[in-house]
Amino acid sequence: MKTRLQKQYEDAIVPALIKEFGYTNKMQVPRLDKIVLNMGVGEATEDRKAMEGALKDMEAITGQKPVLTKSKKSIATFKLRENMNIGCKATLRRARMYEFLDRLITMAMPRIRDFRGVSGKSFDGHGNYAMGIKEQTIFMEINYDAIDAVRGMDIIICTTAKTDKEAKSLLAGFGMPFMKEGK
Repeated sequence: MKTRLQKQYEDAIVPALIKEFGYTNKMQVPRLDKIVLNMGVGEATEDRKAMEGALKDMEAITGQKPVLTKSKKSIATFKLRENMNIGCKATLRRARMYEFLDRLITMAMPRIRDFRGVSGKSFDGHGNYAMGIKEQTIFMEINYDAIDAVRGMDIIICTTAKTDKEAKSLLAGFGMPFMKEGK
């Protein structure tokens, strides 16, 4: 069963991108590849329970079990040892990816305080978009009374687009609320 955004991609976005960029083949049209969510938990060096809360929140947001990220080397000033748990990440693909993007755009982003849109300059030059969120409480799946700490996260949307302009048009087709360029 296809999600709402998958149908929108096939019915509206693909023809619009073909018209805008002059693709000769439907397979040339950029599409979403994956969405990676990353949550760093710096306080996990002193408090092991902080990591459990982060894992629980990430699992509620993504609908799948996140992977622990470990430190690569020891840094004494941060009380950090090699292979210590310092965060978690989850990679979403296929239907889960589209469902998450739909929830992010339609439900979570409008709940951000003083939200004026996301930056249109956060592309990496290869068609991937990165954004940060200051608190995980904007997602409906998180029970505000049950969280142990407010944590931020990074969201990276990977596309098959070759240029940033193509990727921005793709994400705008999905309804990504980009800020106006004049601001």
